[in-house]
This record gives sequence, C-alpha cells and structure tokens, in this order.
Amino acid sequence: MMDVSVVQAANGEEDVREVVSLAKEKHFKAVHVLPNWVPLLSELLIGSNSSLVGSSTGFPSGGSKTETKLFEARQLIADGVQEIDMMMNVGRLKSGHYTYVENEIRSLKNLTGEMTLKVILETCELTDDEIKKSCELAIVAGADYVKTSSGWGRSGATLEVVALITSFVGDSIQVKASGGIRILDTVVKMYKMGVRRFGVNMESSVKIMSECDALPGGKLIV
Repeated sequence: MMDVSVVQAANGEEDVREVVSLAKEKHFKAVHVLPNWVPLLSELLIGSNSSLVGSSTGFPSGGSKTETKLFEARQLIADGVQEIDMMMNVGRLKSGHYTYVENEIRSLKNLTGEMTLKVILETCELTDDEIKKSCELAIVAGADYVKTSSGWGRSGATLEVVALITSFVGDSIQVKASGGIRILDTVVKMYKMGVRRFGVNMESSVKIMSECDALPGGKLIV
C-alpha cells in the first residue's frame, strides 16, 4: 500500500537508483519521481514485477493551465508511467471556480483512462469545507483517489484531516495519505480510518518497514 517517493527538487539520479533498489527489496506498490526521471525509472523497473512507475503532473503548485497538465501527462505516459498523481488547482478551488477544477480533473481522467489517477488536494491550504468540496469534485470527475498532500506544503497528512476525508467520501473514492507519515503507528491508525495508499519518502519508508520487520513473524495484523 506504500508509494515510496523521491520528488524533492534536489533528488537526483543516485536517489532514483537507490529508491528503485529499495522498492525491489520491499515490494512497494509504486515508486514516484519527478517527471524528468520517469524514463530512467521505467528502465530500472522494467520486468521487475514489483513496483509501478509513478509521477505527477502540475506538481507541486497545481497552478499550470489544464492544457499544460495534459501535455505533461501525455509525455509521462509516453515515457512509461503507470499511474499519475495530478496536482489540483488550489487557487481555482479557493476562488470558487468549481467547474474549472472539475473539468480539469475529468480531462486528465479521460486521458489516463484505466490508469490510476490520484488528485492531490494540498489540504494544508484548504478549509474543512474546501476539502470536502475538493473530494466531491474529484468523485464527480471520475478520479480514482484523492491524496492529501504534495509533500511540498506547510504540512502533510494529519489524523484529523484523514478522518475528515474518509468519513466524507466513504466508499465513493479511494484515499491516499501523503506527507509527514513517519512511523508505523500512523500508518495503522490511518488504515483503520480507510486509507489504502500511503505516500512516504525514502527515509521514512525504511523506518516504517524496519518497524514491520521487528514485529513477530515480520507481519502486521490490523
């Protein structure tokens, strides 16, 4: 259920190679990198039957035009990406331009088709009502997941925000918690709330998996 990522500005080739090695060992669901590293990531993961190739469009601000996000998504697909996290246009949402936000998500979903599309909300910038509205728009537009955070914001996923989202969306859409998830206890609590994907950086993923390995039998039962 864990997506391991190296998506900070300073992450380079060595980080990509290191995270792929880790993903192959631990069998993470997906590896996410910044768009320019997708060709390398695809090459390194090819035939591994392990982790999906992931990246993002409109990342990390969401302020690109819809046409730009679509262009970027097409290039990601051509480069071998297997799932895409799109950054919602936070400014448009907060301005009440709900049709714009909904149409943008729908356009990306129409392009990606059967491929998993997650919508990053950047919840630290939103009120509770805006979080609910963002989720509603993502559901109506056909997205597969809502995701709490980019990892570039002032804060990431919190138990309070995750509880708000999961109680609001129910089974209407899947939820990915991302940003600030550092220990296994947080993963367990969020899983019990209904989260089924977790975005974690490389350092934290090692720590969390070490906690799992230390459990009796190396397994966690919740």
